[in-house]
Amino acid sequence: MTEEQITMSHQEADRLGVIRQVMEKRLRQKEAARQLGLSVRQIRRLLQRYRAEGPAGLVSRRRGKRPNNWIDDTLRQEILGLVRSRYADFGPTLACEKLGECHDRKVSVETLRQWMIADGLWKPKARKQARIHQRRPRRPCRGELVQIDGSPHDWFEDRGPRCTLIVFIDDATSALMALRFAPAETTRAYMETLDGYLQLHGRPVALYSDKHSIFRVNHPDREGELTQFTRALKTLDIEPIHANSPQAKGRVERANQTLQDRLVKELRLRGISDIESANAFLPEFIKGYNQRFAVPPQNPTDAHRPLLHSTEELALILCPHHSRTLSKNLTFQFKNREYQLQGQGKGYRLRGARVTLCEAFDGTVTVLHAGHTLDYRILATGEPPIPLDDEKSLHHSVDQARARQQAKPKWKPPVDHPWRRPINRCPNTSTNP
Repeated sequence: MTEEQITMSHQEADRLGVIRQVMEKRLRQKEAARQLGLSVRQIRRLLQRYRAEGPAGLVSRRRGKRPNNWIDDTLRQEILGLVRSRYADFGPTLACEKLGECHDRKVSVETLRQWMIADGLWKPKARKQARIHQRRPRRPCRGELVQIDGSPHDWFEDRGPRCTLIVFIDDATSALMALRFAPAETTRAYMETLDGYLQLHGRPVALYSDKHSIFRVNHPDREGELTQFTRALKTLDIEPIHANSPQAKGRVERANQTLQDRLVKELRLRGISDIESANAFLPEFIKGYNQRFAVPPQNPTDAHRPLLHSTEELALILCPHHSRTLSKNLTFQFKNREYQLQGQGKGYRLRGARVTLCEAFDGTVTVLHAGHTLDYRILATGEPPIPLDDEKSLHHSVDQARARQQAKPKWKPPVDHPWRRPINRCPNTSTNP
């Protein structure tokens, strides 16, 4: 008579040894349950199966059978077909979300990842070596510290021009507080984004940025001067803080990477290819992003403070300011234009006074002195000066110039145009003595 061979896993072999000890009265059921991580009730069931079937009773009854969560091959091919046709460059996590939202196909992220790897739709990324950085704990309250940055990227892919996304993210919760597409990363883009932020949330305690010239004057001979953006923050009693490295404001840097993946694909799925339509879509995207990625703050207290300025005053704060000195006849020059104050009588008290010019982004100029608005008229108008560019807005200016030049009609002068006529030089008739 030959002995029957039973194939067991390591876990089942361990159970067999413990159950035999219980059968031989060398171990109590309670102690066996503690060793195996089971309940006493399950130990009793295993004892009954061992008495009835011997060691074979401890082998899993599911071995050789399909698992309960097995997915039919037809459904697998359908899902992979959708991924190939619509989400070929999506990661497994985002593709899984879109399959559930748009096609009502539920599958786990890990299952889809393994399918995509086997089908050649996804390459597993090599694990990066951990870089050691001193970790800074989050601020406890929402609105205490808001990290800001600009992310230039090909957001519309081949459907539209390159542009920049201005990102405001809360340090305590990693929630997106404000997003705005702009042609380039400029002071205007940040001021317009800050305006929307203030209207929606109120004033934060501090804004955390890099050391770009939009936020800080980096020339050693001009230390202590404020940029236009920092001057606006000081007026609103918002503390500007500058990071020494990209790792210091890592939350907004990591958010930029996520946005350059997810937001690009959302814009593609909706067929959005211009800045205006993209900005109209951003509130919906922010809501979904925060539901997915935001975390609750350690302290439920909201650190945002109410605005103390009216809408008109806020508009004057969030625009470039310039200072001018009035002449004896109350005139000043600004951008090749000459202005003269009106309604000041003889105006002796304002001769030589310093006035502040608030230049709105639509070109409107407001003259302020001692907190009051002054009326003026334009005496003379010249050619507007060439605007200054930095390394972040240079590409946008070149693209604009190229588009403007290509839009000009090509004109070729005729054959008899004065430019084409030869120059007839008069012979020298003078005689030398």
